[in-house]
Amino acid sequence: MSETPSKNEQKPPVGDVSSSSRMQLMLCGGTACVSSGSVKVKAALERELAKHDLTDEVDVVVTGCNGFCAKGPVMVVQPDGIFYQELKEKDIPHLVEEHMLKGRPVEKLMYSPPDKKTAVPTMSEIGFFKKQRLVALRNRGLLDPESIDEYIARDGYKALAKVLSEMTPEEVIDEMIASGLRGRGGGGFPTGIKWKTCRMAAGEPKYVVCNADEGDPGAYMDRSIVEADPHVVLEGMAIAAYAVGSSKGYVYIRHEYPLALKRLQKAMEDAREYGLLGKNIFGKGFDFDISIHFGAGAFVCGESTALMASMEGHVGEPRAKYIHTVDHGLWDRPTNLNNVETYANVPVIILRGTKWFTSIGTGDVSKSPWGGSKGTKVFSLVGKVNNTGLVEVPMGITLREIIFDIGGGIPNGKKFKAVQTGGPSGGVLPESLLDIPVDFDQLTKVGSMMGSGGMIVMDEDDCMVDIARYYIDFLAGESCGKCVPCREGLRQINKMLTDISNGEAEEGVLELLEETAHTVAETSLCALGGSAPNPVLSTLRYFRDEYEAHVREKRCPAGLCKNLVTYSIDPVNCNGCTLCAIKCPQHAITGERKKVHTIDTSLCIKCGICRDVCKQDAVIVK
Repeated sequence: MSETPSKNEQKPPVGDVSSSSRMQLMLCGGTACVSSGSVKVKAALERELAKHDLTDEVDVVVTGCNGFCAKGPVMVVQPDGIFYQELKEKDIPHLVEEHMLKGRPVEKLMYSPPDKKTAVPTMSEIGFFKKQRLVALRNRGLLDPESIDEYIARDGYKALAKVLSEMTPEEVIDEMIASGLRGRGGGGFPTGIKWKTCRMAAGEPKYVVCNADEGDPGAYMDRSIVEADPHVVLEGMAIAAYAVGSSKGYVYIRHEYPLALKRLQKAMEDAREYGLLGKNIFGKGFDFDISIHFGAGAFVCGESTALMASMEGHVGEPRAKYIHTVDHGLWDRPTNLNNVETYANVPVIILRGTKWFTSIGTGDVSKSPWGGSKGTKVFSLVGKVNNTGLVEVPMGITLREIIFDIGGGIPNGKKFKAVQTGGPSGGVLPESLLDIPVDFDQLTKVGSMMGSGGMIVMDEDDCMVDIARYYIDFLAGESCGKCVPCREGLRQINKMLTDISNGEAEEGVLELLEETAHTVAETSLCALGGSAPNPVLSTLRYFRDEYEAHVREKRCPAGLCKNLVTYSIDPVNCNGCTLCAIKCPQHAITGERKKVHTIDTSLCIKCGICRDVCKQDAVIVK
């Protein structure tokens, strides 16, 4: 389903635009790589380059997130595209001497697939990157996110110049409608239609707001875009402001994103200095500036009206949906709200045109903006998968391609069991649906959703009842409590799931659980409650036998629910290595060395440590 990126999508990195260096070390400086040591790696690189008098020949460029978070810190050596992973400070002296000084790439620091011993030297050859197609992330790993010059050198702000010089606001809106771009924040509403409605709405001033406050567990798509390419968000917002008739914008971003905040603030300062934000932009009489509003990490503030209530200084509670924010939004004025990824798509659509954009993805938007899923989607691929990280793929790619071709399959020889798409409110899909195309409509048909782009992979050791309970517990805690169905319904669902997990549920609970879930979905005030039952309804739909085992047999097939399992040691597989006895925190395991061990079930707290450390698969959970 995926397409090979065109030459225009594979432009070489710019690095220092004033540099004449022969080599550039594109070192990932995204949050994941920073947390695993890329700052120390950068310092070591600079020391070693200076030691060998290579400072004028080799540039170290700190980029944003490169996507392959599981292998950080990562670095790409350009212009040859040599990819290094899991770099440590101690690796740098040898790496600089061999590769930068002598021209001999260091194989032991390259990526090797889990099932192969041969190193893969270049980034383009690695399976994780092969089926990706970068649109929103087109500058990922190719520039210094704190350099406006590098963004401009990669056609940055060219789209804004085009719309201000050559297009009317109505023509910009028509272009967005024709592109079929749908909101990437979860709702999938046609972007051009939203812009048109906002422009036509009565009332001044009008506002443009960017939602960068993603609250899904395991999701970091928007954060990574801001960290890697903050100017693309500013440019997209400025184009939207011109289209809807706004002179003021806001980025609503959580305070827990310090690196993204730092780079966004730097980008805004530089854009003002260059006259790309502020008064009379490009001398065309267009005024637009942006401020930052800090969110406090409330999941419910992903809902548009709750977000705007928060910005106004009120409790983040949603309001009835018959009042649209494009008519009465922030401070009761017409407001256009899109998320980071949506705005990041806008400049490239303006520059390359709707024909190019609609050639990617599924469906037909020529008759209706709702007629398909065009372009690409950014996902955070996490969980029980070999290659975790940030991926951007064309709409219509299958779940199997994402999880097994890009993600590299399930680690430790385990069997794939399920994948949840769409964050905590998304559905859990089984192996039988691995070949469905990933787009807005297909995911909805099978009981899940696109959401903002979280994708969590699960293996045979995961219990579907426990998974549903985990997400409902999260959502119940994040409910604002304004409406009864969400506030009380999620509590009751959580109680039923807890009873099932503990083996305390009675016959008939599954029917009541399903009925309650449907009621919450159909009667809640906002999308949090409306979509919250998805994990329950989808797991009941595809894994009902697992629920029935918990209720009728008081058994957890995955061996995860503590009240329903017993730990013992298989005398055939146990070789008496004593490792389990040493690691057991309760001293519940006894036995002599090289003889079969036993577990005292009266002391066992079912923590699972013995199973985790046993190399003989001798620990049995029933």
